[in-house]
Amino acid sequence: MKLKFRWLFFVLVILVIVYLIVYRDVSNLADRTEFSSLFKYYQTANQTSKQLLKNGNLSKSDDASSKVASETKDKMEWIPSEIVVAVVVCGDRLTETLVMLKSAILFCFYLRHDLRIVIFTENSLFQSFSEKLGEWQSLTNTSFQFELHGLSFPDKNGNEWRKLFKPCAAQRLFLPTLLSHLDKVLYVDTDVIFLAPLSKVWSHFDKMNSTQMAALSPEHEDPSIGWYNRFARHPYYGKTGVNSGVMLMHLAKMRSFGWSSYLQPIYNEFKLKLTWGDQDIINVLFHFHPERLLVYSCAYNYRPDHCMYSWMCGEAEREGVVVVHGSRSSFHGEKQPAFKAIYKAVEEYQLPTDPHENLLLPMKSYLAQTTQSNCGKDATLFTKQLEHTFPQPLDEGFR
Repeated sequence: MKLKFRWLFFVLVILVIVYLIVYRDVSNLADRTEFSSLFKYYQTANQTSKQLLKNGNLSKSDDASSKVASETKDKMEWIPSEIVVAVVVCGDRLTETLVMLKSAILFCFYLRHDLRIVIFTENSLFQSFSEKLGEWQSLTNTSFQFELHGLSFPDKNGNEWRKLFKPCAAQRLFLPTLLSHLDKVLYVDTDVIFLAPLSKVWSHFDKMNSTQMAALSPEHEDPSIGWYNRFARHPYYGKTGVNSGVMLMHLAKMRSFGWSSYLQPIYNEFKLKLTWGDQDIINVLFHFHPERLLVYSCAYNYRPDHCMYSWMCGEAEREGVVVVHGSRSSFHGEKQPAFKAIYKAVEEYQLPTDPHENLLLPMKSYLAQTTQSNCGKDATLFTKQLEHTFPQPLDEGFR
């Protein structure tokens, strides 16, 4: 009898071990399959680009490899028909803007997202933008399109709008009228860097209900240190206001709403109380029309305020930063070394080289030197999305 129970116990142990092994394999199968498909796609794209560069032929390829890559991409993620990034540039922001645009082009090139770049700038910067973006078009097989526009403000009070807050920053308020040929744009400030596929931000257009026409992140997560709730002398959205540095703009809905007709009355009413210029006007408008705004996570507009004193962006800590915003010159000064390290890594990266070897690894190295700062103590949140997108060198890994 005892022998029988021993055999029964032995069989049960074996069954438990087999179950654990099978469960582990099944639970990891999806991730392994995704990475396998991902790298087959990346390698195809990379090898095709290298061959085109070698042959001096940078026209678009319709060969079997491109077809396979396209099919793999379609199975992996939702792909928007076109992502449009809009930016307004004046003064000495040329280099900073090009670093931002490089980060956008990088993801769209390797993930085959159609990208359109819309730049409003001074006439003196047209040639510099045209030359650099033309060079990147050649290197990336014309993976994106761009259009340059001169600055344009209303005839009435044009000089006041031009000088509101920073030079030409208020230009973005008039995009619904100026970009009548476009329905949607992702507006970003020049001091922004993408650390994840742009589709992660763009997908929020599909999350908008029938009334919402824009998406923004909160200005602060904690009201105890919020600027608007403590100092603003004008109405603002919600409890702490919103930050306008990364703004999804559904231009078609904004035109239908009559967006432009609200700007001058708001300015006339509050012009002596506007500390942050165009951002304040946006806050006033959405204060009176909160149903028109979708609020998304701080991970899509991650600033020094989210980590310099304490950690205040739970989604970024869990999932990683999608868009980093170097507000208050954080990319260039010495006060926020982690933000400066990110900027340095992207600035040094050369399109269209391996993002794992030439962007992710240098960024991790630079961030490792910033652990003395609060934002650098857990720098993995800055590289988590990059590691997910480019987990291994493009020419190695899954074959």
